Amino acid sequence: MTRPLTASSTRLRVLCAPNAFRGTLSAAAAARALAAGVRDAGGEPVTVPMADGGDGTLSLLVRGVSGAHLQRHPVSGPLGGRAIASLGWLDEETAVVELAGVAGLRRLASPRPLDATSRGVGEMLARAIDGGARRVVVGLGGSASTDGGAGLLTALGARLLDRRGQPLRGGGGALTGLDRVDLSELHPRIGRLRLEAAVDVLSPLLGPAGAARVFAPQKGASPEQVVQLEDGLARLVSVMERDGGIPARLSAAPGTGAAGGCGWGLAVLGADLVPGAALVADALGLDAALDGCDLVITGEGRLDTQTAAGKAPAEVARRAALHGVPCIAVAGSVLALPPGFTSAVSLGEVADSGEDPLLLASRLLRRAAAILTRAASVAPHGGN
Repeated sequence: MTRPLTASSTRLRVLCAPNAFRGTLSAAAAARALAAGVRDAGGEPVTVPMADGGDGTLSLLVRGVSGAHLQRHPVSGPLGGRAIASLGWLDEETAVVELAGVAGLRRLASPRPLDATSRGVGEMLARAIDGGARRVVVGLGGSASTDGGAGLLTALGARLLDRRGQPLRGGGGALTGLDRVDLSELHPRIGRLRLEAAVDVLSPLLGPAGAARVFAPQKGASPEQVVQLEDGLARLVSVMERDGGIPARLSAAPGTGAAGGCGWGLAVLGADLVPGAALVADALGLDAALDGCDLVITGEGRLDTQTAAGKAPAEVARRAALHGVPCIAVAGSVLALPPGFTSAVSLGEVADSGEDPLLLASRLLRRAAAILTRAASVAPHGGN
């Protein structure tokens, strides 16, 4: 049951726990803007910037965990060139790899849906293993590729061969030419590693809700390329079952479609697929932050039906409900109100004439938070 809000002489305590507003504000910047609005309205803000495995996950975990630090390493970028990316260490035995920072769409000047590869993720994973990691968390989200994790598997010793016995070129577009897989030379310590894939969606690898059909168009794939990528992923699953003993049914598991199918590639290595938002919430102490709060404000760039399928705002709303605290979402656009949210407001609703929400997101988040805090502080009753 949602705890009622009552008018009081005490300051309203408001938890500001947004996700990043993709392409506009980081989660930390969004949280600062919301907190400023709460203070404008006389409230007391508490900030816990959130992530769900995608962009910003690594920086939030390293910032939020005492003693954590970053290392910089050269790896292959999403098109195979050299890139410098970060590997996080939460302690001496726990490493964090963020796919978005290694092989993310933001690494490309323009999308290359057939050619982009996840190889650099496997290279960074090998760095973590060779550095002494016994547990590695791989944050999945924001990927440039739809290669089913073929690139990362290759970097860890898997051999994907064409009909001539030659290594398959990188990228999901090449997978239709896959003829044989050899897993005999995988990294020798991969089987002794506690591997967790922090997924931001619960999609399967294949089918109408899978990696190619739903997400490849967001990476620039044409309808014809989507068909090619889907066929390539299906071929990868089939050959892996025949040559590597990987059951085809694994491709139907929730989360295997995350990050262009890298969820599946990591599951092949024995990874547990875990909700990224829940993992981040636990690491950053979201439940403890909720204690004593009267209101929660979360948000992201677009609130829609996908929000409920593993995104950070939905996890914030779920935990707020368990604590009996109303949760309101502020988003760049609101296309649907997923279960668990008390209400939602778009930045356009609080913008004045001539104010562009994309250009003035921080200002409008601050304004929205002030409006919501004032409304909550005088409401005789809150809740659903």
